[in-house]
Amino acid sequence: MAPLPGGMPDPTRDLTGYGRSPPDPAWPEGARLALSFVVNVEEGAELSLTSQDERNESTYEIREEVEGHPDPAMETHFAYGARTGMWRILDIFDAFGVQATFSSCGRAVAATPALAAEPAARGHEISAHGWRWERHAGMAEAHERGIIAHTVDAIAAAAGQRPVGWHTRSAPSVNTRRLVVEEGGFLYDSDAYDDDLPRIVRVGERAHVIMPYAFDTNDMRFSPGGGFIQPEDFGRYCIGAFDWLMREGATAPKMMSVGLHLRIIGRPGRMRGLEMLLEHVARTPGVWVARRADIARHWKQRFAPEA
Repeated sequence: MAPLPGGMPDPTRDLTGYGRSPPDPAWPEGARLALSFVVNVEEGAELSLTSQDERNESTYEIREEVEGHPDPAMETHFAYGARTGMWRILDIFDAFGVQATFSSCGRAVAATPALAAEPAARGHEISAHGWRWERHAGMAEAHERGIIAHTVDAIAAAAGQRPVGWHTRSAPSVNTRRLVVEEGGFLYDSDAYDDDLPRIVRVGERAHVIMPYAFDTNDMRFSPGGGFIQPEDFGRYCIGAFDWLMREGATAPKMMSVGLHLRIIGRPGRMRGLEMLLEHVARTPGVWVARRADIARHWKQRFAPEA
């Protein structure tokens, strides 16, 4: 018999999860669903030669990287979110009484403190999204540790309080979760996409909450080839996921994440999609719309109260 290609998955990789017996989260007031809106704040943290980075960012609504020279066009695409998109998103959240998590890059809020200060003043959570808008896979441990510390300091200075949540753009390194926990002030991270419920993991001596995130209920799918074109595409897709999880929540309550970006959903031609979802949620009883820190605290109190 010919040998099989490759090996077996790492034995520490959990492909079973909760299986057919998920825990009862006992969400407040018996809610069927904990709904988390996450606004990614990356404007000014994208790679740019004018910021002394090694290259320009190549990912946006167009896919064209300028090599060897500054790219003022790409910079203005990102700047739209900071200059205009943020205010639309804040205003619509105010109109519906929604509190969200603003997942913020350290360099973005260091350059433009209002990106953290204004959402914080309105009661939103400011969490950490790295220093630059970049993956951490393969990053040297000492360098990554420094990045985490700089990000915490920048957010604390702009928002008036340190972040308790972390989310890496795309791929973390094999050290990221341990370094986040060792930093000492983080409650949770969102570097997972594998469940509809949080979970507790032990990192060293600490109980740490993993808050799964999602790339499907996410406005990033307005990017070329992502599948969303009209605002109704985003609204209908997210409403479909919401309704399904609410149905499951009658017997097994769940959590849902909705990912937003200042420069993407904040465009006037797309805002109606977010409004559709918020209208639908407002009409539906049994939903707990909460910041990620609140959900993580609830989960830890219920499942690791002494940790």
